[in-house]
Amino acid sequence: MHEVVALMAGNVWKIVVQVGDVVEEGQDVVILESMKMEIPVSAEVGGVVKAIRVQEGDFVNEGDILLEIE
Repeated sequence: MHEVVALMAGNVWKIVVQVGDVVEEGQDVVILESMKMEIPVSAEVGGVVKAIRVQEGDFVNEGDILLEIE
């Protein structure tokens, strides 16, 4: 199981994937909004999205788990 974490504090602007989706390494999975900028968060490994731990509109801190890939 691999966890995708927030690289910086911000709001979850958009979740690009759903549970069960197959993702590739480097694919954008979540877009954060911080200081009026959109910051894409990419999967560091390929696999299947097993769990999404946040919802659009949530505030996250650096290091918070966004989703899990298996």
